[in-house]
Amino acid sequence: MYRTRQRKAFTLIEIMVVIIILGLLASFVIPNITGKSDEAKQKLVCIQMKSLNESLKMFKVDNGSYPTTEEGLKALVTNPNPDEYSAYSPNGYLEGKNIPKDPWNKPYLYLNTDGSVELISLGSDGKEGGKDEDKDQKLSECR
Repeated sequence: MYRTRQRKAFTLIEIMVVIIILGLLASFVIPNITGKSDEAKQKLVCIQMKSLNESLKMFKVDNGSYPTTEEGLKALVTNPNPDEYSAYSPNGYLEGKNIPKDPWNKPYLYLNTDGSVELISLGSDGKEGGKDEDKDQKLSECR
């Protein structure tokens, strides 16, 4: 009687085949995933800027004008000039009393030019200009 030998482990070739298959799968999947994080952050910028713009509109309805560039977005949290903004909402115009930062944890820039407001995120590099994830985003360019 012959005893058959039972296999208890994988051979080196079987392990190599599995590693090659996993490597091929990763080469197809990883490039599709890597750009999605930056794309999601860029979409989040527009969503946050639109929300801030709605708060600015509420400020304008109550007070007759947008905050000045110097008063900035802080005016949505605390009344910058009680004499000028006598109808200022007692609770402010932002929930949580915090001015949101962009997805790269940098403050939004606020400009009021003759009653026309613009919100700007300087992108991941925090500097003016740039391309791709470093690109500046403006409220006026959001859809």
